[in-house]
Amino acid sequence: MIYFFYNIFVILIGWLLIPFSWFNKKIMSFLSGRKETFHKLHTIKETDTVIWFHCASLGEFEQGRPIIEALRIQNSDYKIVLTFFSPSGYEIRKDYKFADVICYLPMDTKHNAKRFLDLINPEIGIFVKYEFWPNILKELQNRKIKTLLVSGIFRENQAFFKNGLASTFMKKSLQAFSHFFVQDENSKNLLQKIGFNNATVSGDTRFDRVLAITKQNNHLSFIADFVQDKHILVAGSSWKKDEALLVNYINNHATDSEKFIIAPHNIKNIEGLKNSISKKVILYSDKDTLNKDNIINAQVFIIDTIGILTKIYSYAHVAYIGGGFGVGIHNILEPATFEIPIIIGPNYQKFKEATDLVALNGCFVIHNNEALTAILNKFREDEDFRKKSSQITKEYIVNSIGATNCILSYIKKNNSTLQTQNHTN
Repeated sequence: MIYFFYNIFVILIGWLLIPFSWFNKKIMSFLSGRKETFHKLHTIKETDTVIWFHCASLGEFEQGRPIIEALRIQNSDYKIVLTFFSPSGYEIRKDYKFADVICYLPMDTKHNAKRFLDLINPEIGIFVKYEFWPNILKELQNRKIKTLLVSGIFRENQAFFKNGLASTFMKKSLQAFSHFFVQDENSKNLLQKIGFNNATVSGDTRFDRVLAITKQNNHLSFIADFVQDKHILVAGSSWKKDEALLVNYINNHATDSEKFIIAPHNIKNIEGLKNSISKKVILYSDKDTLNKDNIINAQVFIIDTIGILTKIYSYAHVAYIGGGFGVGIHNILEPATFEIPIIIGPNYQKFKEATDLVALNGCFVIHNNEALTAILNKFREDEDFRKKSSQITKEYIVNSIGATNCILSYIKKNNSTLQTQNHTN
């Protein structure tokens, strides 16, 4: 009976989103993109052997990416289907070369679940971190398709671990998983308490991914021209509250020995940020019209584009990661892998890597202008302190790798037709 009401709820949500899409581009993409899903999947033939990955958004994709690429290299005759729930993941990775079909996951109705799995009939389904869709998981279980959760993390306040009808319903969804690969012991213990003993603490595959980033070519000539021999702060994915703190420091406390690279989370309406800074500012979008001296003499570089922030971290002495004064911080592992101490706002508790690095003194939490000024002065003036913090972040990354190999070993052992080998980054 609960599945009946769940299906009615999903259908109603689908209809209710339509009028909202007239005023919201993201919802419009969410709905219009799903209209193409089944058409795209018709390129899969009945004779194809499929590995299916599902990611909620871009962050989960980065966690799944090391596994996708390892399986693709070793199984080039297989088809890889990659689905996203969110437009922010799909739009950025819709041309990802390691997948044969990239599309939105259809709305989780009973009809869609059957139709979707009829078309792809995967050898194995791999869900990354989150995303528990009851109809799709039930259909995977009914078809006895091996299903894995990778880089999973569970918390006591989730529905699975509470009492009541909703909790029972969600627990049934977990029965579809052949194995859980979780990030920490707490997640494994929570699963065991509700009767799931098929969990392995493998860690987070993102560590394997970010360590590989340090081995790629991260040179950017225009950033090299800008930084010169200055002390560089890179602010990644900053929001307005983060930028207010940074601007206050730049305008009132920054020395000539410092330079700042700011990559806002929202790259639209960048003029307000630029105009609030009293020092010489240049924009990425203007760099081709500037001569080299303009770039060298600027003190602030605003990155009003996407896709290059990871490379920019390689030039930093200190990183400030935005989001900590809002819903939560953005990715701190990318700067950490470049051996950089990190500064964040106070809302970080849902992120294991942040709580770990805060405890280790590789990441520092600030609440106001005074705290930001104090820690930036400390990093600039005390080289030993900065280097010690930097070493902590790098060691944390290196000591946390290995999740990808753990998962690949399981897949090889339990899927004789799939070939895997050790995948080190």
